[in-house]
Amino acid sequence: MRGKICLVTGSTNGIGKSTAIELARMGATVVIVGRDAQKTSEVVQEVRAASGNPNVDSLVADLSSQQEVRRLAHQFKNKYSQLHVLLNNAGAVFMQRQLSVDGIEMTFALNHLASFLLTDLLLDIIKASVPARIINVSSDAHASGKIEFDNLQGERSYSPRAYENSKLANILFTHELARRLEGTGVTVNALHPGFVATGFAKNNGKVIAALVSIFAPLVARTPAKGARTSIYLASSPNVDGMTGKYFYDSQVISAAPQATDMVVARKLWDVSTEMIL
Repeated sequence: MRGKICLVTGSTNGIGKSTAIELARMGATVVIVGRDAQKTSEVVQEVRAASGNPNVDSLVADLSSQQEVRRLAHQFKNKYSQLHVLLNNAGAVFMQRQLSVDGIEMTFALNHLASFLLTDLLLDIIKASVPARIINVSSDAHASGKIEFDNLQGERSYSPRAYENSKLANILFTHELARRLEGTGVTVNALHPGFVATGFAKNNGKVIAALVSIFAPLVARTPAKGARTSIYLASSPNVDGMTGKYFYDSQVISAAPQATDMVVARKLWDVSTEMIL
Protein backbone atom coordinates (compact mmCIF):
# COMPACT_ATOMS: atom_id res chain seq x y z
CA MET A 1 0.00 0.00 0.00
CA ARG A 2 3.02 2.31 -0.12
CA GLY A 3 2.27 5.28 -2.33
CA LYS A 4 -1.48 4.75 -1.94
CA ILE A 5 -3.77 7.37 -0.43
CA CYS A 6 -6.80 6.12 1.51
CA LEU A 7 -9.72 8.13 2.91
CA VAL A 8 -11.68 6.37 5.66
CA THR A 9 -14.89 7.88 7.05
CA GLY A 10 -16.08 7.07 10.56
CA SER A 11 -12.53 6.21 11.54
CA THR A 12 -12.23 7.60 15.07
CA ASN A 13 -13.71 4.45 16.59
CA GLY A 14 -14.43 0.77 16.02
CA ILE A 15 -14.08 -0.79 12.59
CA GLY A 16 -12.96 2.41 10.89
CA LYS A 17 -10.19 3.04 13.38
CA SER A 18 -8.92 -0.55 13.15
CA THR A 19 -9.00 -0.29 9.36
CA ALA A 20 -7.03 2.96 9.43
CA ILE A 21 -4.36 1.46 11.70
CA GLU A 22 -3.84 -1.59 9.51
CA LEU A 23 -3.74 0.36 6.24
CA ALA A 24 -1.18 2.70 7.81
CA ARG A 25 0.85 -0.33 8.91
CA MET A 26 0.86 -1.43 5.28
CA GLY A 27 2.46 1.89 4.35
CA ALA A 28 -0.52 3.78 2.97
CA THR A 29 -1.13 7.46 3.54
CA VAL A 30 -4.35 7.39 5.55
CA VAL A 31 -6.77 10.29 5.97
CA ILE A 32 -9.24 9.68 8.77
CA VAL A 33 -12.56 11.50 9.04
CA GLY A 34 -14.34 12.24 12.30
CA ARG A 35 -16.93 14.64 13.70
CA ASP A 36 -15.07 15.88 16.79
CA ALA A 37 -11.86 17.82 16.17
CA GLN A 38 -10.15 16.92 19.44
CA LYS A 39 -10.99 13.22 19.24
CA THR A 40 -9.96 13.08 15.60
CA SER A 41 -6.60 14.68 16.44
CA GLU A 42 -6.07 12.19 19.25
CA VAL A 43 -6.86 9.25 16.98
CA VAL A 44 -4.37 10.50 14.39
CA GLN A 45 -1.64 10.29 17.04
CA GLU A 46 -2.88 6.87 18.09
CA VAL A 47 -2.86 5.53 14.53
CA ARG A 48 0.61 6.94 13.92
CA ALA A 49 1.93 5.31 17.10
CA ALA A 50 0.23 1.96 16.48
CA SER A 51 1.36 1.77 12.85
CA GLY A 52 4.75 3.43 12.98
CA ASN A 53 3.63 5.45 9.99
CA PRO A 54 3.75 9.27 10.22
CA ASN A 55 1.64 9.68 7.06
CA VAL A 56 -1.68 9.81 8.87
CA ASP A 57 -3.84 12.89 8.35
CA SER A 58 -7.35 13.92 9.33
CA LEU A 59 -10.32 15.96 8.21
CA VAL A 60 -13.23 16.95 10.43
CA ALA A 61 -16.83 16.81 9.20
CA ASP A 62 -20.32 15.93 10.38
CA LEU A 63 -21.31 13.76 7.44
CA SER A 64 -25.04 14.18 8.11
CA SER A 65 -24.63 17.74 6.80
CA GLN A 66 -24.31 18.09 3.03
CA GLN A 67 -22.49 21.40 3.44
CA GLU A 68 -19.87 19.68 5.60
CA VAL A 69 -19.54 16.78 3.14
CA ARG A 70 -18.88 19.32 0.40
CA ARG A 71 -16.33 21.12 2.57
CA LEU A 72 -14.64 17.80 3.35
CA ALA A 73 -14.29 16.96 -0.34
CA HIS A 74 -12.99 20.46 -1.10
CA GLN A 75 -10.39 20.29 1.66
CA PHE A 76 -9.24 16.85 0.56
CA LYS A 77 -8.80 17.99 -3.05
CA ASN A 78 -6.87 21.07 -1.94
CA LYS A 79 -4.35 18.86 -0.17
CA TYR A 80 -4.18 15.70 -2.30
CA SER A 81 -4.06 15.09 -6.03
CA GLN A 82 -4.90 11.38 -5.84
CA LEU A 83 -7.25 9.03 -3.99
CA HIS A 84 -6.72 5.30 -4.43
CA VAL A 85 -9.14 4.00 -1.80
CA LEU A 86 -12.37 5.63 -0.59
CA LEU A 87 -13.82 3.66 2.29
CA ASN A 88 -17.35 4.75 3.16
CA ASN A 89 -17.52 3.37 6.68
CA ALA A 90 -19.45 5.97 8.72
CA GLY A 91 -22.94 5.03 9.88
CA ALA A 92 -25.31 5.00 12.84
CA VAL A 93 -28.70 3.78 14.02
CA PHE A 94 -31.35 6.13 15.38
CA MET A 95 -34.15 4.75 17.55
CA GLN A 96 -36.23 7.91 17.19
CA ARG A 97 -36.87 9.80 13.98
CA GLN A 98 -34.84 12.98 13.78
CA LEU A 99 -33.86 15.32 10.98
CA SER A 100 -30.46 16.44 9.78
CA VAL A 101 -29.55 20.09 9.38
CA ASP A 102 -30.78 19.72 5.79
CA GLY A 103 -34.20 18.51 6.95
CA ILE A 104 -33.50 14.90 5.91
CA GLU A 105 -34.16 11.90 8.16
CA MET A 106 -30.86 11.20 9.92
CA THR A 107 -30.46 7.50 9.09
CA PHE A 108 -30.92 8.13 5.38
CA ALA A 109 -28.80 11.31 5.51
CA LEU A 110 -25.83 9.76 7.28
CA ASN A 111 -25.87 6.11 6.19
CA HIS A 112 -26.70 6.62 2.51
CA LEU A 113 -26.70 10.19 1.24
CA ALA A 114 -23.37 11.10 2.86
CA SER A 115 -21.59 8.26 1.02
CA PHE A 116 -23.50 9.01 -2.17
CA LEU A 117 -22.53 12.70 -2.12
CA LEU A 118 -18.94 12.25 -0.95
CA THR A 119 -18.29 9.62 -3.60
CA ASP A 120 -19.77 11.85 -6.29
CA LEU A 121 -17.65 14.82 -5.23
CA LEU A 122 -14.44 12.76 -5.19
CA LEU A 123 -15.09 10.70 -8.29
CA ASP A 124 -12.94 12.84 -10.58
CA ILE A 125 -9.87 12.48 -8.37
CA ILE A 126 -10.58 8.76 -7.89
CA LYS A 127 -10.75 8.24 -11.67
CA ALA A 128 -7.46 10.12 -12.00
CA SER A 129 -5.85 7.63 -9.59
CA VAL A 130 -6.72 4.32 -11.28
CA PRO A 131 -6.54 1.56 -10.39
CA ALA A 132 -8.71 2.77 -7.52
CA ARG A 133 -11.27 1.25 -5.19
CA ILE A 134 -14.48 2.42 -3.54
CA ILE A 135 -15.67 0.33 -0.59
CA ASN A 136 -19.07 0.66 1.07
CA VAL A 137 -19.61 -0.84 4.53
CA SER A 138 -23.10 -2.33 4.58
CA SER A 139 -24.58 -5.04 6.83
CA ASP A 140 -26.46 -8.32 6.64
CA ALA A 141 -29.30 -6.26 8.14
CA HIS A 142 -29.97 -5.23 4.53
CA ALA A 143 -31.77 -8.56 4.05
CA SER A 144 -34.66 -7.20 6.15
CA GLY A 145 -34.61 -3.85 4.39
CA LYS A 146 -37.02 -2.42 1.87
CA ILE A 147 -36.85 0.71 -0.26
CA GLU A 148 -40.24 2.40 -0.08
CA PHE A 149 -40.07 5.50 -2.20
CA ASP A 150 -43.26 6.90 -0.62
CA ASN A 151 -41.75 6.46 2.87
CA LEU A 152 -38.04 6.85 2.13
CA GLN A 153 -37.43 9.09 5.13
CA GLY A 154 -39.96 7.52 7.47
CA GLU A 155 -42.43 10.31 6.71
CA ARG A 156 -45.48 8.03 7.05
CA SER A 157 -44.09 5.66 9.66
CA TYR A 158 -40.70 5.39 11.31
CA SER A 159 -38.91 2.62 13.16
CA PRO A 160 -35.26 1.70 13.78
CA ARG A 161 -35.66 -0.56 10.72
CA ALA A 162 -34.67 2.58 8.84
CA TYR A 163 -31.15 1.28 9.52
CA GLU A 164 -31.88 -1.93 7.60
CA ASN A 165 -33.27 0.10 4.72
CA SER A 166 -30.16 2.30 4.66
CA LYS A 167 -27.88 -0.75 4.53
CA LEU A 168 -29.93 -2.04 1.60
CA ALA A 169 -29.44 1.36 -0.03
CA ASN A 170 -25.65 0.94 0.40
CA ILE A 171 -25.66 -2.23 -1.71
CA LEU A 172 -28.05 -0.86 -4.33
CA PHE A 173 -25.75 2.18 -4.61
CA THR A 174 -22.75 -0.15 -4.96
CA HIS A 175 -24.35 -2.07 -7.84
CA GLU A 176 -25.46 1.02 -9.75
CA LEU A 177 -22.14 2.82 -9.25
CA ALA A 178 -20.24 -0.28 -10.40
CA ARG A 179 -22.37 -0.34 -13.54
CA ARG A 180 -21.69 3.33 -14.24
CA LEU A 181 -17.94 2.95 -13.65
CA GLU A 182 -17.48 -0.18 -15.73
CA GLY A 183 -14.29 0.02 -17.77
CA THR A 184 -12.87 3.03 -15.89
CA GLY A 185 -10.43 1.13 -13.67
CA VAL A 186 -12.40 2.09 -10.56
CA THR A 187 -14.00 -0.82 -8.69
CA VAL A 188 -16.85 -0.60 -6.19
CA ASN A 189 -17.71 -3.29 -3.64
CA ALA A 190 -19.78 -3.60 -0.47
CA LEU A 191 -19.28 -5.69 2.64
CA HIS A 192 -20.80 -7.00 5.83
CA PRO A 193 -18.27 -6.68 8.69
CA GLY A 194 -20.13 -9.00 11.06
CA PHE A 195 -21.59 -8.04 14.43
CA VAL A 196 -18.82 -5.98 15.97
CA ALA A 197 -18.37 -4.59 19.49
CA THR A 198 -17.97 -0.85 18.86
CA GLY A 199 -19.58 2.39 20.03
CA PHE A 200 -22.41 1.67 17.61
CA ALA A 201 -25.95 2.51 18.85
CA LYS A 202 -24.62 4.26 21.97
CA ASN A 203 -25.99 7.55 20.64
CA ASN A 204 -29.52 6.47 21.64
CA GLY A 205 -29.50 7.28 25.34
CA LYS A 206 -27.92 5.93 28.52
CA VAL A 207 -30.01 2.76 28.82
CA ILE A 208 -29.22 1.50 25.32
CA ALA A 209 -25.58 2.56 25.69
CA ALA A 210 -25.33 0.53 28.90
CA LEU A 211 -26.94 -2.54 27.34
CA VAL A 212 -24.64 -2.36 24.33
CA SER A 213 -21.59 -2.01 26.60
CA ILE A 214 -22.58 -5.06 28.63
CA PHE A 215 -23.79 -7.51 26.01
CA ALA A 216 -21.95 -6.64 22.77
CA PRO A 217 -18.51 -7.80 24.01
CA LEU A 218 -20.01 -11.17 24.96
CA VAL A 219 -21.24 -12.07 21.48
CA ALA A 220 -19.61 -9.65 19.05
CA ARG A 221 -16.37 -9.63 17.10
CA THR A 222 -13.57 -7.29 18.04
CA PRO A 223 -13.20 -4.18 15.86
CA ALA A 224 -9.93 -5.63 14.52
CA LYS A 225 -11.73 -8.74 13.27
CA GLY A 226 -14.64 -6.70 11.97
CA ALA A 227 -12.20 -4.59 9.94
CA ARG A 228 -10.58 -7.51 8.14
CA THR A 229 -12.85 -7.50 5.10
CA SER A 230 -12.54 -3.72 4.70
CA ILE A 231 -8.76 -4.06 4.82
CA TYR A 232 -8.87 -6.97 2.37
CA LEU A 233 -10.97 -5.02 -0.13
CA ALA A 234 -8.71 -1.98 0.20
CA SER A 235 -5.42 -3.80 -0.21
CA SER A 236 -5.59 -7.33 -1.61
CA PRO A 237 -4.45 -8.06 -5.17
CA ASN A 238 -6.99 -10.90 -5.14
CA VAL A 239 -9.79 -8.41 -5.80
CA ASP A 240 -8.10 -6.51 -8.62
CA GLY A 241 -10.78 -5.76 -11.20
CA MET A 242 -13.62 -7.24 -9.12
CA THR A 243 -16.57 -4.87 -8.89
CA GLY A 244 -20.21 -4.80 -7.91
CA LYS A 245 -19.78 -7.60 -5.35
CA TYR A 246 -20.85 -8.13 -1.75
CA PHE A 247 -18.32 -9.60 0.68
CA TYR A 248 -18.31 -11.23 4.11
CA ASP A 249 -15.17 -12.60 5.76
CA SER A 250 -13.19 -11.65 2.63
CA GLN A 251 -15.35 -13.89 0.43
CA VAL A 252 -17.95 -12.99 -2.18
CA ILE A 253 -21.43 -13.93 -0.97
CA SER A 254 -24.92 -13.35 -2.34
CA ALA A 255 -26.79 -10.28 -1.20
CA ALA A 256 -30.53 -10.46 -0.58
CA PRO A 257 -32.68 -10.46 -3.75
CA GLN A 258 -33.94 -6.92 -3.17
CA ALA A 259 -30.32 -5.71 -3.15
CA THR A 260 -29.86 -6.79 -6.78
CA ASP A 261 -32.97 -5.11 -8.20
CA MET A 262 -31.43 -2.75 -10.74
CA VAL A 263 -34.71 -0.96 -11.42
CA VAL A 264 -34.86 0.06 -7.77
CA ALA A 265 -31.12 0.82 -7.78
CA ARG A 266 -31.49 3.26 -10.67
CA LYS A 267 -34.55 4.93 -9.18
CA LEU A 268 -32.77 5.29 -5.82
CA TRP A 269 -29.84 6.87 -7.68
CA ASP A 270 -32.15 9.39 -9.36
CA VAL A 271 -33.96 10.25 -6.12
CA SER A 272 -30.66 10.59 -4.26
CA THR A 273 -29.29 12.88 -6.97
CA GLU A 274 -32.30 15.18 -6.54
CA MET A 275 -31.71 15.27 -2.79
CA ILE A 276 -28.11 16.46 -3.05
CA LEU A 277 -28.61 19.23 -5.59
